[in-house]
Amino acid sequence: MKCLLILLMIAAPLWARESSAPRELPVAAPEDFGLSPAKLARIGPAVTSLIEERKLAGASVMVLRRGHVVYRRNFGHRNRALEQPVEDDTIFRIYSMTKAITSAAVMMLVEEGQIGLDDPAAKFIPPLAGVKVWTKDGEVDPDRPPTVRDLLRHTSGYSYGWGPHPVDKATQKADPLDRGHSLEELGQRAGAIPLRFQPGTAWHYGISTDLLGRVVEVASGRPFDRFLQDRLFDPLDMRDTGFHVPARKKARFSVVYGGSGGKPLVPVEPVSTSRFLKKPKNLSGGGGLVSTIRDYARFLQMIANGGEFQGRRYLRSGSVALMTTDQLPGGIGHISLGPEARLGVGFGLGFCVRTADSTWDPAARIGEFGWGGMASTHYWVSPRDQLVVITMEQTLPFNWNLERAVKPLVYDALVK
Repeated sequence: MKCLLILLMIAAPLWARESSAPRELPVAAPEDFGLSPAKLARIGPAVTSLIEERKLAGASVMVLRRGHVVYRRNFGHRNRALEQPVEDDTIFRIYSMTKAITSAAVMMLVEEGQIGLDDPAAKFIPPLAGVKVWTKDGEVDPDRPPTVRDLLRHTSGYSYGWGPHPVDKATQKADPLDRGHSLEELGQRAGAIPLRFQPGTAWHYGISTDLLGRVVEVASGRPFDRFLQDRLFDPLDMRDTGFHVPARKKARFSVVYGGSGGKPLVPVEPVSTSRFLKKPKNLSGGGGLVSTIRDYARFLQMIANGGEFQGRRYLRSGSVALMTTDQLPGGIGHISLGPEARLGVGFGLGFCVRTADSTWDPAARIGEFGWGGMASTHYWVSPRDQLVVITMEQTLPFNWNLERAVKPLVYDALVK
């Protein structure tokens, strides 16, 4: 009897570790979760047509409903020259899909009292204390300082430097996102760039989420990548997500292809010369991560679950609600990227949010939230339908071809 008790004492902690170990997302038949298998099957020919039309080289598509994988398929090649297909563990540059992860990290620290949403950004990045606002008559003081909330919803006034506006030119000159600069240096350079408008008065896509990476570092007292690893990647078992691709994983990394107008696709970032093979100093919270469709699905399902995943809570449901519902101040109305007005689309503390029906992305449903990445990766979540959908490819310039082909087919496949 004594020996049995000793064995049970030894086995108990082992059983506890095993029972709490991460599990793969469950796979289920579509019909068991209210989707038509025949209609979901139409995704295959639609993606294949895009490959045949030379609009992309390869892709991966995953559909989850109520936390179960009901569709997952890979298409084409990650490396056409070597005839390497896209596979379940192919690693993609997710670029701006990084923003949602950074925003989640910020909200974790908000819950812990280390960050206040209405704290001035300069509390964590002192060089921002002297920031000015551009006007056609010269630079002026801000009516109020840009806050953490502004950084999360892109109402800070910062730009990416993609256009001819004087603030864009100042951003280009400062080059805050140089991979050779630390996040501290990013903050210093951002302090010399004027804001495009008074904080909180407009929406403009820019380096705001990159600055949040520095906010996380300062508030947590840990390097940004270490915080993400310890608080999100390890517990969520996002085993292939990080700021670079280690040598042992290089063979799974996809080439980026470019081309348009039916011209042959050509490699624009081969694996062998990719900057992502080396860890950068600038750990870009706005666009620096690589990941797999498996890993990102685990993160998104946590968000879709209201901040919980496989028995562990990462965020309170109230925090997730702030992230995934429109938080733009009155008067802004909708977001715009360049000349493109996205009517019926607002922005939460980390995600764009569909607020009304419109001709922009007509298949989208009210309440849907999501975003994408520069190499044409996309994701969206429909809370009312309990759907999570991810489409991965590596194609420049950024386009909506794959997302627009898949989205209406997924929604049309819903039968209950």
